[in-house]
Amino acid sequence: MKSKVICGIQQVGIGVSDFVEAWKWYYDQFGFEIKIVDDEGVAERMLPYTGGKPQPRRSGIAVNIRGGGGFEIWQPKGRPLNYLKEPVKLGDLGILIAKVKCPDIDKAYSTFINNGADIISKLTVSPWGQWHFLMKDPYGNLFQIEQDGYVFVDEDLPTGGANGVIIGVSDMDKSLPFYTQLLDYDKIVFDQTDVFNDFESLPGGEKKLRRVVLERSKPIEGPLCKIMGTSHLELIQAVDGPGKKLYEGRFWGDPGYIHLCFDVRHMEAVKTQAEAMGHPFVCDSGADFGMGDANGHFTYVEDPDGTLIEFVETFKIPIAKKFGLYLNLANKDDHKPLGILKLLQFAKVKRESIK
Repeated sequence: MKSKVICGIQQVGIGVSDFVEAWKWYYDQFGFEIKIVDDEGVAERMLPYTGGKPQPRRSGIAVNIRGGGGFEIWQPKGRPLNYLKEPVKLGDLGILIAKVKCPDIDKAYSTFINNGADIISKLTVSPWGQWHFLMKDPYGNLFQIEQDGYVFVDEDLPTGGANGVIIGVSDMDKSLPFYTQLLDYDKIVFDQTDVFNDFESLPGGEKKLRRVVLERSKPIEGPLCKIMGTSHLELIQAVDGPGKKLYEGRFWGDPGYIHLCFDVRHMEAVKTQAEAMGHPFVCDSGADFGMGDANGHFTYVEDPDGTLIEFVETFKIPIAKKFGLYLNLANKDDHKPLGILKLLQFAKVKRESIK
């Protein structure tokens, strides 16, 4: 059996109440102008997390051509949404904050202020030396805008795509093997327990936290790696004990960060290692799943606290549907990036076409 390849963060899933409104906001603020998929249908394979029955939804994946992970924007339909009863705080369990790449942090900070964005922290530097600031979208989701020079296509946009996430865990030492071994974020950049000034504006930021930042020691690899780029993960544990599980008593798809998705090669190898580590697939689409005009194989596992991690082995994605132009990835080199990936620029959509 061939070895698994973790190509990068494909997307961060975001549950929203209004698909069109949310995508237009991410389009305007973060430059998510490239449409990978937009599909309306029924989620039939996530039954353990959707009340035991299929749930109607509209979902789409959008990316930023500068590079970085995408967003999967997910709107449940035909049912009342269950919102968090109190804001996300550091120490809660689940995906707390999405990180976003930024080529010029000073310019982005000024741009967002001028745009009237909900900036909730000053421009500051992390304990490991990375400039950043924090903001919210109109739905209460937290974003950490980070200085990061990675570029796929150099366009004049205030940010790039997703740069990783911050995940709340209950037991750091129990969680680290999951993220360092199964997901290959094996390089510990920072590990410190303290009260951190750069998080003082966040609920729970006044408490002592253990923060661990993880990167991959391997260079990025795989057919789609150039568009996804580099990334890192930050795990946070509250020293005085964990807070709430963000999706306890709620359905997957309810508003908030619903999952973190990795693009992979050789799903069977991922499955074998996940099972050996005690994290079996909890959902599996099968090897030929269509979502709109895209095609692939998706699975999910839970981290030690039940946070959902998705794996997608991508087989086909559209570039210019009206011209019949697709990227067929099924038989491409597992490690080498596609040379024609910049054709994704042709998948850029006009804002007014989002409806």
